[in-house]
Amino acid sequence: MSASRVPLPSGVATGIGSLPHTDAAEAAAFVLERLPDLPVVPTLPRRSAAERMLAHATVGLRGVSSSDDGDIAVDADRLDPAADVRVDLEHDAFGGLRAFLDAAAGRTGPVKWQVCGPITLGVALHKRGAPAIVAFEVAVRAIREHIAFVGAAISAALPGCRQVVVIDEPAFPAVLDPAFPLDPGTSIDLLSCALAAIEPEGTSGVHCCGAGDWVAIASTGPAIISVPARPELVDVAGELAAFLDGGGWIAWGAVPTHRPVSGQVDRYWRDLSSLWCSLVQGGCDPLRLRHQALITPDCGLGLHAPDQAARVLELVSELAFRVHGQAVATRLTVGA
Repeated sequence: MSASRVPLPSGVATGIGSLPHTDAAEAAAFVLERLPDLPVVPTLPRRSAAERMLAHATVGLRGVSSSDDGDIAVDADRLDPAADVRVDLEHDAFGGLRAFLDAAAGRTGPVKWQVCGPITLGVALHKRGAPAIVAFEVAVRAIREHIAFVGAAISAALPGCRQVVVIDEPAFPAVLDPAFPLDPGTSIDLLSCALAAIEPEGTSGVHCCGAGDWVAIASTGPAIISVPARPELVDVAGELAAFLDGGGWIAWGAVPTHRPVSGQVDRYWRDLSSLWCSLVQGGCDPLRLRHQALITPDCGLGLHAPDQAARVLELVSELAFRVHGQAVATRLTVGA
């Protein structure tokens, strides 16, 4: 487990994915300007409902159609885990990607992008009428094909850019519920299978906006886990310590997106520093916490106004600058 495939500076600022822009070219310019070290390929649900998470993930999937509001409908009789997934880059779901590839032409630094996870997609297919076994088999096939297709498109357009690919799993916390249609071991295996499609060429990660089971998520084998920086993480300090000691990186969602944003970075710096102090008391290495850190909003910005999204990323960048400064200082102190 290592993020070394894509060399990243400590404390690099990046995004989560969705943005509120309705103009794809403006969104691409926005992320390249605001997140120069690790820009994120934008998804733009306000520009097109086809860029909403489920609609985006099911492009080319036989037996699934999307509506004008971005919801999906399932024809269970046509779902087939062995059927080809015909992903089309010209589909409206990839407007943000196309604009980003145009705007980033000539770039040689890394880029980040996200995709819906197989657990989240499988739950959606099952809720819409697909038998559980078929729903999750189709989901993991669809996500693996999506990863391969988008990854190849980025490599072709930006051959000098390494890729950080993060699987978004908002439904993963439900896998430990006794009523969940899969047992936890099978759920972990499915997510691991999707992550394996990333690792040959890029660095893999898992993001969960909610109170994820970070022990289970870390066990699926990502190089990066993307976590909201909340006090309850202290409860799994030992497991986070093991993840960091094994070379894993943590993307800290240190600027909230679910409540009004403070105008000053100091508040979020105090919150993050306090959390890290508690994690150190729980067994985490203070050097690894800083050296193997990315800084992000805690979730996507698709529901914010553009000026609010800009302010959130300004705060993220200011925090990242402080984290990077601490990481450099600690390296000098220990003579690294």
